[in-house]
Formats: sequence, C-alpha cells, structure tokens
Amino acid sequence: MSEWTEDHLPDQRGRVAVVTGANTGIGFATARALAARGAHVVLACRDLDRARTAVDRIAQSAPEARLDVVRLDLASLASVRAAAEEIRERLPRIDLLVNNAGITGLRGRTGDGFEVQFGVNHLGHFALTGLVLDRLLPVPGSRVVTVSSIAHRYGRIDDVDDLRPARDTDTGARPENSVFTYARSKLANLMFTYELQRRLSAAGAPTTALAAHPGGASTEIFRNSPGWFRAPNLLIAKLLGRSPEMGALPTLRAAADPEARGGEYYGPGGLFEVQGYPRRVASSPRSRDADNQRRLWEASERLTEVIYPF
Repeated sequence: MSEWTEDHLPDQRGRVAVVTGANTGIGFATARALAARGAHVVLACRDLDRARTAVDRIAQSAPEARLDVVRLDLASLASVRAAAEEIRERLPRIDLLVNNAGITGLRGRTGDGFEVQFGVNHLGHFALTGLVLDRLLPVPGSRVVTVSSIAHRYGRIDDVDDLRPARDTDTGARPENSVFTYARSKLANLMFTYELQRRLSAAGAPTTALAAHPGGASTEIFRNSPGWFRAPNLLIAKLLGRSPEMGALPTLRAAADPEARGGEYYGPGGLFEVQGYPRRVASSPRSRDADNQRRLWEASERLTEVIYPF
C-alpha cells in the first residue's frame, strides 16, 4: 500500500476513542475522521467551550456521530486524575486512547513543579494513560497511540532521575531553550511508547502501544514558539500542503490500520519525513535505549504517583 489515506480507515462502529487536545489541529482532524467512521469519540480538552465548538463542527459533517467532551488540563495532575475518573465513570471500555495534545515554545513550570513542556507532553499523558488503562486492558485490539515529533531527534534525557530542572524563570538563572525542552518531551513520548509496549507484551495484554508524528503540519502548536522557529515551520507546512488532515494520517494509521503492530512508529513517507503519506518510520537511537526507557518509566511513576495496573 503506497499511499494510505483517510479512505483506508476501517469502519469504527462499536469502538470508543478518547483523543486529547481534540478541539484543534491534528487532534480535531483525528477525532473528526474517527467519528465519521462511526466511533464514539470523547474529546479531552483543557478548554470546554472550544471542545464543544469542535463537537458542533464535527456534527455538521457527521450528524450521526456520538461525541462527548471531558475537561483535561495536562499541566495539572489533579486535573488529569479528575478527567480520568470522569472517563472511567462514563466508559466501561476504551478501544483507543490517542495522546495527541501538546505544547511548544512555552517556558516555566506546571502547577506540580515540572518543566511545562515535559510536564504536559509526557508526564500528563503518562499519568492519564495509567489511570484509564484498566478500561483498555480487557478489550481485544485496543491501542494507545502517542503523538511524537521529528524534533525528538534533537532531544536528550541525560539524567532521568532529575526531571525537575533547576533552571527556570523563577530562579533568576537563564531559562532552558524552549525548542530543546520540547524535543526532550517528544523523545520521552517515544521512550514511553516502547516501554509501554514491552510491559504490555510481558503481561500478555491484548492492548498495544504505538507512536506517530505528523511531519510538517500547519497547526496552532507553534503559536507560542519563537519566531525563528515558528515562521519556517509554518511556511514549509503550507508550501508542502501539510494541512491538519494530512498531519493526522500517521496517527490514524497507527490507531486503526489492521496491519499496524505494537511498538511501531508512523510518520510521513516523503523527504525527511516532512511530507507524504504515512508509513512505518524509524526513530532515533536514543529513543531505543531500553535501559533509559525503563529508568524514565520508573521516574515518571515516582513523579506522577501513578502505578500502572498490569
């Protein structure tokens, strides 16, 4: 199959999907496509008004769609726990969890004291996944798909035992470069996926973990990035026709392609993985370090106080 498109998305009737950050960009395109194929989609978003607007937009093109919203602020572990509890109360089963939400370009800390991009992009999703995993584990064919980025190749996690960086705007010291802290969080997304798949396999669970990246896509994620980083990314995305719908294709393939397997990583198949249709791609050697994956997992459990129910 040379060009996997939305037309290849299988019938999703009977499946329940939770998509974080589904009110805009790639998350919205993912939720819309799944709903159009018949899935019951829960949009887990920080801003409920924007989430409800997204529901209305999806309903215009898919009036039969079953859609719900849950408030989820990944920068707050209290909010993550509340959202997970609401999801568990509403949903006796989950077929698909898409960890899509993400931020870039922001500096500072979450309310729990973590560097904000690492806290939202990795730790928030780590906690959410662990807190709702019991709704996926009994479901044959269930999947956890986490959205990473090409930028993971520039990320480093040299000391997984110290993920609360001392350098921050409230210390008077020079803040960390936001682009490289973003890259670190996206590297963590992949390390989390591979370690989750290893543990799921060891437990004999029917659930699988996969990752995806959108390549270059014109979305709101760059709105807080420095101009030197934001402008060329958006220009390249527009020149290459990388709409949110194209950017969502790797996620959708990881989420629903019957041939996709646990531990795989999907991205655009074109030049430098910036454009093209989704295919299985390779990640950096750092992301494949099994010892660092395990240590990151253990550190994430300590920091979030979420222990997975294998």
